[in-house]
Amino acid sequence: MMYKLYFYAPLSSWSLRPWILLKMLNIPFAEQQIPYTQDKTELSRLLATFSPTAKVPVLQDGEHYIWDSLAIVEYLAESYPQVWPADPVARAWARSACAEMHSGFEQLRSLCSYQPLKRIELAEIPPALEADIQRINRLWQEGLTRFGGDYLGGRQFTAVDAFFVPVAGRIETYGLQPYLAPQSYAYFQRISALSALQEWLNK
Repeated sequence: MMYKLYFYAPLSSWSLRPWILLKMLNIPFAEQQIPYTQDKTELSRLLATFSPTAKVPVLQDGEHYIWDSLAIVEYLAESYPQVWPADPVARAWARSACAEMHSGFEQLRSLCSYQPLKRIELAEIPPALEADIQRINRLWQEGLTRFGGDYLGGRQFTAVDAFFVPVAGRIETYGLQPYLAPQSYAYFQRISALSALQEWLNK
C-alpha cells in the first residue's frame, strides 16, 4: 500500500519537511492536504480523526499512523536508506543536525515565523537571533565542507536538507541573506531554487 501523508500547506514548516523529502527522493505517496479553517475546534476535531496529537504531519502506512516529522523521517529510512547519507560519519552528523533543528533555534522560530509567501522587514536583529543565524552558518558550512557535496550530507539531498528547507524560507522572508557566509548563501540559493519547493509554495 502506498504511503499517505496528511499535511497542511504551504504555511506548515513541520509538514514541509517530510513532504519535500518524499518528493526529492521520488518515494511514492498520496497527498492528503488538510483544509485550513479559522475554527480551531473544528480543525482539531478533523485532525483528531487520524492524528493522536491533533497536529500534522502524519504519515499513514496501511493501518499504522506515524506522527511528528522526525519520527516520520526515521520510519521512512527503514524502507528507504537513501533518506540518510550513506557514509556513517555523515549520517551521524546529519541526524545530530536534524535533532538540533527539531528542538532548537528558538529565537528564529519565535521572531521569524514561517511565512514563505511574504516579505517582512525586521526592525532589528536581536543578538539572540543573530546567534541562531550564525549557528546555522556554522552547521551549513561544516556539512558542505566535511562531506564535499552540494548538500549538507554529501552529493545527494537527504533528510538533513529537508529539515533546513524551512530555514531557507525564513531567511528569504525576513531578508536575512546578508548574515550568511558565501558558502552558506550558495546553499541557500540551491535550496530556494528546488522545483519541489516551488510546487509546495504554489499549493
